[in-house]
Amino acid sequence: MISSSNGISPSLKVKTELYNPTANWVFVPLRRAFQYRSKCVMNRRSFAFRGIVASGVSVMGSSAVIQPAQGMERLPFKPEGYNFWTWRGHKIHYVVQGEGPPIVLIHGFGASVFHWRYNIPELAKKYKVYALDLLGFGWSDKALIEYDAMVWRDQVVDFTKEVVKQPAVLVGNSLGGFTALVSAAGLPEQVRGVVLLNSAGQFGDVNKLTEEPEETSFQKFISKPLKDFFQRIFLGVLFWQTKQPARIVSVLKSVYINSENVDDYLVESISIPAADPNAREVYYRLMTRFMFNQSKYTLNSVLSELRCPLLLLWGDLDPWVGPAKANRIKEFYPNTTLVNLKAGHCPHDEVPELVNSALMDWLATLQQLQPTL
Repeated sequence: MISSSNGISPSLKVKTELYNPTANWVFVPLRRAFQYRSKCVMNRRSFAFRGIVASGVSVMGSSAVIQPAQGMERLPFKPEGYNFWTWRGHKIHYVVQGEGPPIVLIHGFGASVFHWRYNIPELAKKYKVYALDLLGFGWSDKALIEYDAMVWRDQVVDFTKEVVKQPAVLVGNSLGGFTALVSAAGLPEQVRGVVLLNSAGQFGDVNKLTEEPEETSFQKFISKPLKDFFQRIFLGVLFWQTKQPARIVSVLKSVYINSENVDDYLVESISIPAADPNAREVYYRLMTRFMFNQSKYTLNSVLSELRCPLLLLWGDLDPWVGPAKANRIKEFYPNTTLVNLKAGHCPHDEVPELVNSALMDWLATLQQLQPTL
């Protein structure tokens, strides 16, 4: 069920059934699970198994044919991918369908354009829909670079300028949600609205400066190399474990309330990119470098720069990012419409009918407010 507030179209009339779990994780595991302390080893293992498998570090494939959920039209799965764009010397994969005002869909950590399988065909009936794979994920190159949230921001900004070439609405799930936010803040004239589905990111003290202690010779030449060595061994084993088919299905079902949509299509769309020779190294860099730098970018600092309408399509049963974060975002940024969904971390794939309906209603309202969209 879904409920909405702050301006959703009258055509979206449903009962309100909100679920408020007693413990809202608000992505604390992303921060705590990777602190360099031995007592966090089990947290690291738990997060990596649960978060990273669901995000695409398996190599299992399947040839079984599963029918689309509830007969919905679904994006055809193409192992070779759809379209490619060259960005900073790297190959970037994307899908484009339909005609009309543009929408850009941005997947979550480790997923791909195929995670929008039930959304692209429906949205394309009225809009020109783009979905792109972030660098390091999906069918895009597994570049051996220093990953940072600003890399994906720059990618989305340039994609909007060079490929879309029109003001667009950015839609993102999880990591893709935060990427949509920072992209919109950095390109206000090109973004007409932002939609977040259980977005990553955390609130913090923007005025608090974190000073890095000066590195000693012991840390530089002995402690750090040893730490990196054991981390690489640990994460190598973890990477191998997360390839196992049973683990993939188990993890997906743990974050999908509607487990019927955990099918072979989804597993293949997760597994194929990880067969890339660079996938293991990208995994290592993301886990040891990107994850440690998350706290330097806060939701409040990004929201303070946002200048367009915001829609939150929030799965309230998400074990990672509960409804408390959505409520806090809405409180912090008044120009927000909140739609609560009985779903987990990936509502666009778990309850695509509800997400598509709510998104289309909001887009129609946005067009009325901005006739040039």
